[in-house]
Amino acid sequence: MMDLNTLFSNRRTGNLSAGPASRTDFQRDFDRIIFSSAFRRMQNKTQVFPLPGSVFVHNRLTHSLEVASVGRSMGSSIGEYICEQFKNDLNAEATNFYQHNLQNVIAAACLCHDVGNPAFGHSGEDAIASYFDKNESSLKFKFQEKEWADFVNFEGNANAIRVLTHQQTGKDSGGTQLTFATLASIAKYPCEAAAKDKTRLHRKKFGFFQNEKETFLSVAEHLGLPRESEEPTAFRRHPFVWLVEAADDICYNIIDMEDAHRLGIVSTADCENLFFDLIKSENQNTQRVEEKLSVLTNANERISYLRAKVINALINKSIEIYKVRFTDILAGTLDTALLDIYKTENPSLQQIQSFSIEKIYGHKAVTQIENAGYNVMYELLDHFIPPVLTAADQRKSYDKMALKLLPAQFRYDVGSDYQKVLGVLDFVSGMTDNYATDLYRKIKGIDIGMTM
Repeated sequence: MMDLNTLFSNRRTGNLSAGPASRTDFQRDFDRIIFSSAFRRMQNKTQVFPLPGSVFVHNRLTHSLEVASVGRSMGSSIGEYICEQFKNDLNAEATNFYQHNLQNVIAAACLCHDVGNPAFGHSGEDAIASYFDKNESSLKFKFQEKEWADFVNFEGNANAIRVLTHQQTGKDSGGTQLTFATLASIAKYPCEAAAKDKTRLHRKKFGFFQNEKETFLSVAEHLGLPRESEEPTAFRRHPFVWLVEAADDICYNIIDMEDAHRLGIVSTADCENLFFDLIKSENQNTQRVEEKLSVLTNANERISYLRAKVINALINKSIEIYKVRFTDILAGTLDTALLDIYKTENPSLQQIQSFSIEKIYGHKAVTQIENAGYNVMYELLDHFIPPVLTAADQRKSYDKMALKLLPAQFRYDVGSDYQKVLGVLDFVSGMTDNYATDLYRKIKGIDIGMTM
């Protein structure tokens, strides 16, 4: 059973000294993320629908802001619950944390949960992983087995830990220097790539590259996460992760539907019926909802109102399930996401998800951007990885020209082949949709001319 008194810490990466935990330490995490360039770049990374367009839809940044808002509400409620139910088990520092700071940690973690995702949504991840898979015969022998596993299983969640903690060339140690509490809260899959197990929720993917393994071990051991496996390395989830995951699931399940409605992909009637059915299933005051809808004549406004009611219902339900399953969460034995538990109880949420898969995620506009993004990312990797792996004294002129496009902070010339490739991945995965597309067009000769 995990100890509520040790699950938080204001110790930071790059700074081994830790004073008494205070409210400002955890609030500073949120501020550091907001002002980071990695977070800012998410404003031009695809969430689901192509960017930019004449209709404002969510990108990775606006999605993350909304997830943070939902997560803060959940963290506040659960903090109060822990203080009330476990008051005899908490020391003074822990009581202060759960009363005032859990909400800040959850909000900060929600804010950066997607910071490692490359451009073009999940197709960007697929492009990176498949590049190595398709070039296995010419590349795999250069890396250790676990290093190769990082590449062929490339994962935005693991990349987030790297983005937030890795020291780039010429920059400060510890990356963004977030607290261990916030870093642990985004680790949905606290294991290395070799420990992946699709039959288990917390090991369905992986959470850290080999290069960041020691950093993650420091976080996990400092906070007292139970180690599930020594070799390969795997831990149980931190209890805060469940709240971050639920906040994300709530937002994308519902807001993708609202975006699709604004784009005309989903009809007003379908969207209203799906949202209203869920509200009704939770025994909310539907008469009041109907009265409100009777005065709203604007279709987008009606959907926005229902979306807010649905999100509120899902927040309350997730909090309820978290409390009921809290003992399992502390024991590290829960193996089903909070919203997935709810889906087994409520067909209305199942219907929303099924409708989204059929009508939204398979829509022509979505698949077009996924295909385009896959090709752009694949070709960019193919432009940089062969030159970076070629010995300096054997590089041809075209290799040298390619590497001139690789910024200095991503050049790890004195490192291993593994670290050199990670530098390329840092560069390519950090690109916005527009930057990746523009660079692709220029190196392919599609656009030729002087542009800045």
